[in-house]
Amino acid sequence: MDRTEAIAPLSRPGRAAGGDADPGRPVVRLRDATLAHGDRVLWRGLDLDVRPGEFLAVLGPNGSGKTSLLRVILGRQQLTAGSVTVLGRVPRRGGGHIGYVPQQKSLPAQAVLRARDLVRLGVDGHRWGLPATPRSIRHRVDDALASVGATPFADVPVGRLSGGEQQRVRIAQALAADPRVMLCDEPLLSLDPQYQRTVTDLVDRRRRSAGTAVVFVTHEINPVLGLVDRVLYLARGGFRTGTADEVMTTSALSRLYGTRIDVVRARDRIVVVGAPDAATAHGHEGGPNGEAARDG
Repeated sequence: MDRTEAIAPLSRPGRAAGGDADPGRPVVRLRDATLAHGDRVLWRGLDLDVRPGEFLAVLGPNGSGKTSLLRVILGRQQLTAGSVTVLGRVPRRGGGHIGYVPQQKSLPAQAVLRARDLVRLGVDGHRWGLPATPRSIRHRVDDALASVGATPFADVPVGRLSGGEQQRVRIAQALAADPRVMLCDEPLLSLDPQYQRTVTDLVDRRRRSAGTAVVFVTHEINPVLGLVDRVLYLARGGFRTGTADEVMTTSALSRLYGTRIDVVRARDRIVVVGAPDAATAHGHEGGPNGEAARDG
């Protein structure tokens, strides 16, 4: 059910590549950040700067706090200790210029919500609450749909779209907020390789054309390996940050897990073997036991 259309970048008139942000100033900053659920520490002492136009991949086993990190940046969850700022402010629900692509969930076939209705929530829904006139809203929705090649099915009920088409619409919804920060939570789950490439290309196009910072939670490093600037790997209450070549190594992950972890590189792919409580490969489909990945 694939429909293809030319994909155009979405950005506001007069906004140069790199956006209107200071390229030297982080758009997301965490200092000595700790997050715990009861007595269980997900991560502790995290210092992290994400700069305009940067593509940060967040990796780690189920329950390591990847989705929780996005919730902290969105202002939906409080840190246990430390501080976080987004675009120079303490994050809050409904903050502007943040695009969010949630974990993919199948929508019922009988759903009457159209693709354009879902995208409109990124403009004037309760999440963002941006004031706009009906005409300007329509234009922003149309632009967002066109930017991801979704114009041909703009008026189709979302329940009748394929998984890849639904994911295009979710990205359009995030782009409708004209984001300076784009948060993606496992956007590649349940997608075939063709749609994985489509989704990663759309996100990469946005960050390159508008300088949008991307925080990309994924269990699969290989589809984005050629795009990422840095990796944040969360595990066992700790973390490692750096380039993929610095983090995705036998020595780095063995120190993080406190046990022998083998990282094997085969051409342009990375396979991680022996990680406890995690699937054995970062090119796998889903989480442990073949289940779809879910993060606490």
